Amino acid sequence: MSGFIPKRPGWVDEFRAFIMRGSVVDLAVGIIVGAAFTAIVGSLVKDIFNPLIGLLVGGIDFSNIFITLKGPSAPTLAAAQAAGAVTLNIGVFVNAVIQFLIVSFAIFWVVKGLSRMQRKAEAAPPPPPGPTPSEALLAEIRDLLRAAAK
Repeated sequence: MSGFIPKRPGWVDEFRAFIMRGSVVDLAVGIIVGAAFTAIVGSLVKDIFNPLIGLLVGGIDFSNIFITLKGPSAPTLAAAQAAGAVTLNIGVFVNAVIQFLIVSFAIFWVVKGLSRMQRKAEAAPPPPPGPTPSEALLAEIRDLLRAAAK
């Protein structure tokens, strides 16, 4: 059985064309950059904003604001979860809301900047060029013929 090569299904070429379209590649790049941006914002909220906000409101650590619904009580969320307690994680939710607001604010400014750049690129088209010398000559002849006909 030498030389037998199975026929490639038709959808393989369609899939290759789909993946290589610019919009799909742009989307993939956007998702990768978005994931990296989310990690940065997560660190910004957890490691910078929450300690500052906690300091302003009396030393509260938002990540340890929780309610034990079932199981042993513990001083920290990690200890409660390690003990198998069922917890309502209010602080984790607050962190997620802060992250969402920061990401939304950043995306707002990115979109606003891109829109401004796009508007500059789509500025009013230049006015049409003036008449060419031959068009000006023809207009002059036309005007002379009109004047002569009167």
